[in-house]
Amino acid sequence: MTTTGAHQDATGATARTWLWWGRRRSIALDVGLGLLSAFECAWEGAAFADKTALPIPIGVLFGLIVGSVIVVRRRWPIAVVLVSIATTPAEMGYLMTIVGLYSLSASDVPRRIIATLTGMSLTATLIVSFVRVGQDVSASDLDAPGVWYVPLMSGFIAVGVTLPPVLFGLYIGARRRLMESLRERADSLEQELSLLADRAEQRAQWARTEERTRIAREMHDVVAHRVSLMVVHAAALQAVALKDPQKAVKNAALVGDMGRQALTELREMLGVLRAGEGDQRQVAPVPLAAVGAAAAAAAAAAAQAGAGPSIADVETLVGQSRQAGMVVELAVQGGAREYAPEVEQTAYRVIQEALTNVHKHAAGAKVMVRLAHRESEVAMQVENGAPDAAGAGGADADLPSGGNGLVGMRERVLALGGVFVSGATDAGGFRVSAVLPDR
Repeated sequence: MTTTGAHQDATGATARTWLWWGRRRSIALDVGLGLLSAFECAWEGAAFADKTALPIPIGVLFGLIVGSVIVVRRRWPIAVVLVSIATTPAEMGYLMTIVGLYSLSASDVPRRIIATLTGMSLTATLIVSFVRVGQDVSASDLDAPGVWYVPLMSGFIAVGVTLPPVLFGLYIGARRRLMESLRERADSLEQELSLLADRAEQRAQWARTEERTRIAREMHDVVAHRVSLMVVHAAALQAVALKDPQKAVKNAALVGDMGRQALTELREMLGVLRAGEGDQRQVAPVPLAAVGAAAAAAAAAAAQAGAGPSIADVETLVGQSRQAGMVVELAVQGGAREYAPEVEQTAYRVIQEALTNVHKHAAGAKVMVRLAHRESEVAMQVENGAPDAAGAGGADADLPSGGNGLVGMRERVLALGGVFVSGATDAGGFRVSAVLPDR
């Protein structure tokens, strides 16, 4: 035998393909059946040649050729059955008939062809059996049986030779197709599970990135404003230390107060994160995304408990900027009321970051802070004029900028379904506006 290619078996390994056989044991089985069938047909061919006055070698050679056809039963089962039907009158090829009908029924041949060839084989076997049983009865010295004997016995022989291999082949074929279907479904499910695992990993990566962004935004909002005011006061302290000691002492006290406030807010946030991590350690080791989700939930709970800043603290926030030398006006419209903790904190952080940006980029500029309580929303706007080149000593503070302030404000507002707009004004200043829904 020569190889014609390769294929992958059920385990995924590459297997050698021999003509139409997938495995070597299939070759051994078919060749063995071919030898048995050839020997049977040769024996029966010799008997047939003796009855018909033909040379016995011709009958034997014919039987060998006919019997060896069974080797191609997997590739051409219809041909094997047709050959067995054609040789039925010569009373040869019983093994070929049984194996051929089984192979035909177990294959993917249409059912109408299986039924047609089975009927032809049954008819041919019935006729030959009827003639043979009739001859045996006539040659017997015993009393003649009833007229029913010959048809009944020939029917039993025909049905016994034809139907069992057909039924068994149909069962094996159905079972094979079921196994292939289950294997395909298993492969499909394995692919789906692989895709789900990849998507879960992507979602976990996204959650980790979101959590890092959230923590960075919180750190920026808590530290940037306080430290910026501290730097401004420190610069003013340096400028007036020798000229006005009393004002220097006052500025030093303000720097200390703001530093303590910054530390307090930082401790509160880190405490929430540590609490979330402690809860996770008590349960079981989990991915970073789960820790981030727990921290976010803990932060929300802390906000609901009133631990974070609120809109009511905006006036204090504006006062701190005034103490740093900034000219700030605060205008409030509408009656103040309670909002969701997330809305309260976001409104506070937007105004806080806008004031921090004025300290960094527009020292000495006048600032207008507007806060409007509307029917179903709260709006805020922080607008500063053009920077004052000779203003308040803040220009010498050299405050660094990370470029993330506006990005963080936009993310906060959009996360709550609000609207955020920022940009330069015609007068050379800058304006930050945000609108947050009530709930």
